[in-house]
Amino acid sequence: MQVKDYQIRAQIAKALAHPSRLLILDALQEHELCVCELTKLVGSDQSTVSKHLALLKNAGLIEDHKQGNNIYYRLLCPCISKFFTCLEEVVHQKIQKYQEAGKSASESACKCLRNSI
Repeated sequence: MQVKDYQIRAQIAKALAHPSRLLILDALQEHELCVCELTKLVGSDQSTVSKHLALLKNAGLIEDHKQGNNIYYRLLCPCISKFFTCLEEVVHQKIQKYQEAGKSASESACKCLRNSI
C-alpha cells in the first residue's frame, strides 16, 4: 500500500468521526434523503448539516442529485453497514469489559471521553 492510500483512508476515517455524520450514513442506508429531512433527523441547522454532507461527499461516501428545489443524498457504499456492525461489536466488547470490572457503562464512557480530550 502506498502513502496516498493511507491518506485516503485517513480522510474517510475523519469523515466518519462525528456522531451526526454517522447518523446521516445510517439513515441513508435505508433510502436517499433530502437535506431538509436530514436537517430534521440530525437536529441541527441546515448550514451545519450541509457541512457534514460536504465532508461525507468529499470522502466519497455519498453523492447528491438535485430534484426540483431539493438536493437528495444517497449512500455510495452500502458496505458501510458492515463497518457499523464491526463498530457495534467493539462497543459491546468495551461495555462488557467495563461491566466485568464492576464499572457502569456510563462511568466508563465518561472516563474514556475525559482521557481522549
